[in-house]
Formats: sequence, C-alpha cells, structure tokens
Amino acid sequence: MHNLVIDIGNTNSKLAVFNQKELVHYERLKELDEASLKDLIEKYQIQNATVSSVNKDIKELSDYLKQFVNYIHFTTEIQGKIKNNYQTLSTLGLDRWAKVIAAHCLYPSKNCLMIDAGTCITYDVLTATNEYFGGSISLGIKMRFEALNHYTGRLPLVNWNNEENNIPEGTDTINAIKNGVLQGILNEVEGFISLENKRNKDLKVIITGGDADFLNMQLKNSIFATQIIHEPYLVLKGLNEVITL
Repeated sequence: MHNLVIDIGNTNSKLAVFNQKELVHYERLKELDEASLKDLIEKYQIQNATVSSVNKDIKELSDYLKQFVNYIHFTTEIQGKIKNNYQTLSTLGLDRWAKVIAAHCLYPSKNCLMIDAGTCITYDVLTATNEYFGGSISLGIKMRFEALNHYTGRLPLVNWNNEENNIPEGTDTINAIKNGVLQGILNEVEGFISLENKRNKDLKVIITGGDADFLNMQLKNSIFATQIIHEPYLVLKGLNEVITL
C-alpha cells in the first residue's frame, strides 16, 4: 500500500511516498504541479493521501487528490492515543502536530523534545505519558538576519548559507552579525534542551527542518550529543502515520 503525503511550508513544499512505513520517494518543490502529482500517483499506484499546510487554502489540491485516491483530511482533531492539551487547536500548526504524531509512533513511551529549524524554530514536547501541552515558536536563522537589516539603519543583510558549519569570530561587521545570530540560536537551543532535561528524564531530542544539519553539526560534540536524533523527514513520517490512525 503506497501513501502520498505533502507538507506545504512557508518556503517550500515537501512531498513523499511511503510503502507502508518505508520512504520510497521524496522531493522538495517550490510549487506543486497537478500533472506531476498525477504521474506520481500512477507510478506508485497511490491509494491514500493527506496534506499539511501552514499557510495555504488546500481545497483545490484536496479536491484534485480526491479524484484519484482515498484522501484523509488532516486536522488537529486527529489525535490517536495522544492527549492534546493545547488550548487553541484551531491555531496549532498542522506541521507541529504531525511532528508530535511522528514522535509518538517512532519513540513510544519516551519523553521527546522536537526542534524544527525552518523559517521559524519551533520547540514541542511530548511526554512519555503521551501528553502534549504545546511549546515555543522563535525566529528562524534567515529571519534573524533579515530582521537585523530591516530594523537598523546601517547593518547589511547577511546572506548565510546553511551549509556553513562554523560560527565565525566577530572580527568585522559581517562576521559579528553571523556570530550574534548563529551563536545566539545555538545558545537558545541548548537552553531549551537543558530546561527540558530538568523537566523530563531520558529525554530524546529530535531535530528536523531545513537548518537541522547546522544544528546537528554544532551539537554533535556538546553534552547533549547522545540525546540528539536527526530526523529530516519527521513531518512527513507523521503525516504517513495519520493515514493509519
């Protein structure tokens, strides 16, 4: 049985095909194309599909998928065995909820801190007793560089490549900005991990998102290294689990 899952984010759309729980196809797109979707559905004989979107009306997309597959409408009301204590379910991002579902299925009965380093950085905790209370939303790396340029008169916009692994010393203005943003984010991430370690024993720290490689590289020699799990397809895996809930 092949499932198609689509995660529409702030910047890109991620699309994956699963055979049961095995990821067999993945692609990252700026725009979804109906003809390409149909080709993919036919190639893998897709039976089920679901979509998560952070900012788009997906009615047109869902109506299109319904012509070919069993379409599962994903909402925060889909909870399975997780107790969701978030007080405003209508404003809880579907991508955040998909990550919670993924953590529940991948690491059952474990305390999990999910860190998604994308356009924003989100921190979400699922307890070993399957309870979710919410988390935190912070500015992502690119957004911080843009904010420094936008809200000041003379600071330049720094074009940072997320394949850069080193945090430079602030020996000039460009590097001072890089140091402030990147070291600040690393301090923030380590602070959240430290805080949750005090609250939850045997904590697993699951890192995902477009800038996850950078965080993973910075944390690999930290005191938290043994806790870190890099799950680049966490949202997509969660969406695949939604189909079977």
